[in-house]
Amino acid sequence: MANKKVLVVDDSATVRQQVALALSPAGFDVVEAVDGVQGLKLIETTEELRLVICDVNMPHKNGIEMLSEAKADGKNADLPIVMLTTEGQPALIKKAKEAGACGWIVKPFKADRLVAAAQKLTA
Repeated sequence: MANKKVLVVDDSATVRQQVALALSPAGFDVVEAVDGVQGLKLIETTEELRLVICDVNMPHKNGIEMLSEAKADGKNADLPIVMLTTEGQPALIKKAKEAGACGWIVKPFKADRLVAAAQKLTA
C-alpha cells in the first residue's frame, strides 16, 4: 500500500523539516508549501492528499484564509486540515474550527502526538 500524502504548509523551513522528520518514518509522504497561496495550489493539484497540517501566521495568505478557501471548494469538504501554530487564543481557534479545521496543535509539538493525530485522521 502506498504511503499516505500529507501537505505541510508553513513559512518556516525548520518547522516543515521537523514535521517531515516526525511523519516520514511513520509511513507518510510529506509534501511542503511555504505559504497559503502555494498550499492552496497544492491542495488543488496533489493527487490522493489525505491530510493538511497548516501554520496560521504566514505571508501572502494566512492559514485560516487558506483553510476557508480550500473548504469553500466542495471537493475538499472531507479533507482533514489541522492547524499547527504558536497561537493559542480561543477566539482564533474558534474561527479556525468554524472555517473547517479539524484540529489545533500548538508549537512546539510533540512528534509522537503529531504522528498519532495524523494516523487517526487518515485512517
